Formats: sequence, C-alpha cells, structure tokens
Amino acid sequence: MTDVLIVGAGPTGLTLACDLARRGIAVRIVDRSPEYPRSSRSKGPNARSLEVLEDLGVVEAVLAAGSPPLPMRKYRDGVPVADADPYAGSSPTPDAPYDRGRLIAQWRLEEILRDRLAGYGVAVETGTEVVGLTDDGSSVTVALADGSTAGARYVVGCDGAHSRVRKLLGVPFEGETDEEQMMVCGDVEIAPGALDRGIWHQWFDEDGAVMLCPIPGTRTGWWFQSGPERDADGRPLAPALDGFRRLFARHTRLPADSLTGATLLSTYRVNVRMADRYRVGRVLLAGDAAHVHAIAGGLGMNTGIQDAYNLGWKLARTLRGRGAPGLLDTYEEERLPVAAWTLDLTSERLRATLEAIREPGGGLDTAITPSTAGLDRGYRWSSLARPGGGDGVRSGDRAPDAPCTEAATGAPTRLFRVFAGPHITVLGFGAGAERALREAADTHGDAVRTFRVYGAGATGSGAGAPEALHDREGLARAAYGVDGDAVVVVRPDNHVGLIADARDRDAVRRYLHALDGAREPDPMSVASMVDGTRKG
Repeated sequence: MTDVLIVGAGPTGLTLACDLARRGIAVRIVDRSPEYPRSSRSKGPNARSLEVLEDLGVVEAVLAAGSPPLPMRKYRDGVPVADADPYAGSSPTPDAPYDRGRLIAQWRLEEILRDRLAGYGVAVETGTEVVGLTDDGSSVTVALADGSTAGARYVVGCDGAHSRVRKLLGVPFEGETDEEQMMVCGDVEIAPGALDRGIWHQWFDEDGAVMLCPIPGTRTGWWFQSGPERDADGRPLAPALDGFRRLFARHTRLPADSLTGATLLSTYRVNVRMADRYRVGRVLLAGDAAHVHAIAGGLGMNTGIQDAYNLGWKLARTLRGRGAPGLLDTYEEERLPVAAWTLDLTSERLRATLEAIREPGGGLDTAITPSTAGLDRGYRWSSLARPGGGDGVRSGDRAPDAPCTEAATGAPTRLFRVFAGPHITVLGFGAGAERALREAADTHGDAVRTFRVYGAGATGSGAGAPEALHDREGLARAAYGVDGDAVVVVRPDNHVGLIADARDRDAVRRYLHALDGAREPDPMSVASMVDGTRKG
C-alpha cells in the first residue's frame, strides 16, 4: 500500500508528487491518458509559482526553457494600432525576486517536473484510469479500469475539470457555463518569417478576433486562440485546420497557407465553478478538479500548483503522525477561499478585457494586474494564523525574500535559499532569540532549521556559526517588520507562521507544536489559534 495515490499528472499532480517525494512519502501518480500530452495550453507559471518551483529545485530549468512574458501588439483591420508591455517599469525587489511570470509550454513544464520526480524514483503511470473509490476510514481502495485495485492511505484527485475522483465522491461542482463566451484553440505551425516571434499578436476586429502567442522552445510553433467560425444559423463550428486558416487569413490579412498545421484543437467555454469542499475522508481534491474559472489573468494552472504546495507538507506531516489534530483540515480552510477569490478576480478581468477590446488598442494586457502575480495571496483568516501585527507582513502572509550573507563564510545568500526544502524555518533576530532557537532545534530535530540573523557589526560566538546569517543592510528585518529581538517561524510552504518577541518562547513552542507536533505534551491545538480578523 502506498502513502498517497495522486490521480492526474498535470502541473498540479506533478507538483504535489514532487513535494511529497522529497519528504520521503511513498507516492504513486497515475493518469488515464495513454501518453504524455503535448498541449501548450497554459501560458506558464506566474511570479508566486516561480517561487514554488524554486523551492522544488526546478526553477532554473523552467527559466532556461521559457521566455519572459512578451510585449503585446494589438491590431484593428489588419493594421497595428498599439503595443503594450504589462511589465514595463517593473523589476525584481529584495523581497520578491520574480516580478513577472515565465512563458513556457505546459508540456515542457510537465517534462521538467517529471524529470524532477524521476530523481526521487517515481514515474507517472500512464494509461491508468480510476473508476472507483472505497474509503474504509483507515485507507482507500481504488478500482482501476483494467480490473485491478490499488491501496493508498490517501488519494488526491488532480484530474481536471471533469474529475472522475470528484464525481465518485459526489462533491457538487456549483457554478455556471457561459455557452456564448467561447474560443477555439490549438497549437499551430506558421511559416518562418510570417510573424515576429518576439511579439504576442492580437487582432481584435468587430467581427471576431485571433490571438497568436509564440511557443518558446519551438521554431515555428504558436498558440492559437480565436472566436469560432459560425454556420448560417449562427451556430459555432467545431475547430478544424481549414477553419483556423480562414480565421487566420481574415484577421491577419496574411495568406491562409502561412498557417501550415494545427493540432490539439479544442473549444473553450467560460466555466466558473468550484467544489464546495476539498476533502471527503481520506480523499482530497486539488487544481481544476476543485475549481475552474475564466482564463483572464492566467491563474488556472497557477492556482493548482499553489493548491499542491499548500497540501503537500500538511499531508506529509499527517502521514508521519506529526502536527496538531486538524492540520490537514486547514488545506480546505486556506485554499477554498483563495479559489473563490480567483473566480471573482478572473471573471472581473474577463469583463474588463471584453470591454477594452471593443475599442482599437484594447487587448489582453487588461487582464493583468498586480494580483495576478499571486504574491499578495495569504491566509490571514486561517486557524494557523496568529492575531496581531501592523500594516506590514503578518501571520498567514507569503514569506518575503531578502539578501543576506552566510556568517561563517561571507558568501551571499537569500532567505529563499534558507527556506528551500521540506523543513520549517525559524529565524531568530538578535542575540536574545538564541534560547528560543535552541529549544526549537532540540525539540523538533531536523523538522526545523534554525538561523540566527545578525545585523551590521554583529560580534560574538554565534555570529560566525554555520547556521547564522548577516543582515548587514537590514533588509530581512525590514521585510518582516521586526524591531528588537524577535523570532519568525516560516511554514514549509513559505508563508509566515509566527512573528513573536524573542522573550515569548511559549508562543514559539506552541506554534511549532501546531505545525510539527511536540515531543512533550502540549495542550495547544490548531483550532485554538484563530486570527480574530478572519479577513485577509
């Protein structure tokens, strides 16, 4: 029997599998498709997902395989009318090393994640379809289409909007489908030199639209989106190569045969739906299996990756018997409100975009806002969050980065490098935090990594220790709003758990117990740590 069976090997399932495997959890990942898909459907990870991928150890491969987001050129009646770069003027900051996402074909991102997973000795089992689930309270028996069964302590459905797992659970998928808002999509080949591959081209005319985004890593590949052709009665026609050529020629004013091929054609309709719960016993849902929404802003794949990142450490600690009772329940508590927010944001951005393209010069840049980067999403309402804090970073927020130096060697480093890995991180600012750090290390062992953080001019025996950092410019203190001697606990998913005065060692002990479990009795539970604001 495996610890976790993941159903669905898209970005969500692969992210979860990588996160669990690096924590030493026995994991299987299956997918009903007989072979790996080659669709370029998703445009790539946003800034927050790049932070997740950095923690998983694959961000360098993603950056190398992709490209920065491209400037957008908008046309009307075949004539360029406006260029836009939604990221013009933005740049990385000390607390946020990625100021924009990365353009990469979904199939290429999946390849990178599968390679990472293979390094843990785990391979995707293709052509493996789940047709039944039986949860006896201590494990789940999964029935497969070939007549065999598989056992797992937990099952996670990452199997997309039409999730078989969700349907087997009987979980409602409430919402609506707009049958009139639709596009035809696909991967197409366009003759070399026909279009500038450094531009995302967007033709918005009164009688329709075509959008063409070059696929990184290919010489002639493009991602094609368009309003559908319609018959004499106004009914949409199914996507086909000839239809794509006619749409291409009509809007671009280029020869139809410049579009030399089209594959993986599909029709997209705007669906805005979400599950009303993410867990039924020992079966959980993540990604599109739990929520779907308008594509405006590019948050579909990213929300799934971040679901998996939130779930992985909680599931691992639950399997290991660590963490306070109810830790796994905080997955739904934290991620379901984020899905609801995402549905609202993307619907609003779609409305704004449809309004913008009515006028020459309007385009998909309207869909991009600071919130679509994902850096402002936290869990201040969570029972894992602690009340208090000012206008800056608070418990539940994304943990910011900051440049530091290793005190022992003087080598430059960053907080994100310190956080990277499956552990909880405890930062102690100032010499007064050393006792709390020692207690954390003694109680939790390798489940935590503790770091003393010293400011400019620090001296003393601890200032050169291997697990000490110099914050010479004060950027780490500034990022966390720390004054005086303080302790900061960072969760394994790189969200702030606790910011406490260094003298309040009881608060640190109780919080670490909630995340990892203590080796001595402690009455504090997850449920008792409720942020009284209940708002993010």
